[in-house]
Amino acid sequence: MVLDYKITEENNIQLLVLSGELIDKNQATDLIKNIDELLEQGKSKLIIDLSDLKYMNSSGLNVLIQLLTKTRTNGGESVIFNVSKKVNDLLVITKLNTLFKVADSKEAAIKLLA
Repeated sequence: MVLDYKITEENNIQLLVLSGELIDKNQATDLIKNIDELLEQGKSKLIIDLSDLKYMNSSGLNVLIQLLTKTRTNGGESVIFNVSKKVNDLLVITKLNTLFKVADSKEAAIKLLA
């Protein structure tokens, strides 16, 4: 299964919906390019919906770290939400749950950016 994504904007917050599998950084080349373009436009608040992400490995985590780093470097923030148990376990095992802001819902994610 491949990675698919969609980016929309709500109240100057970028909503990134990931679906499929994130298992190779090369899958995310276009995604990273799109995020870079948004950051150049000053759009540095990002919420990432993982509800349709079926599987992610360490390469996928690396992509999320890249997104987080890019938004923070540009004065913004990233929040992930709707995290599956499998992905959450991966975040806990790698202690990345302390690096990321994690929310249960889109509304909660937006509040964390306020």
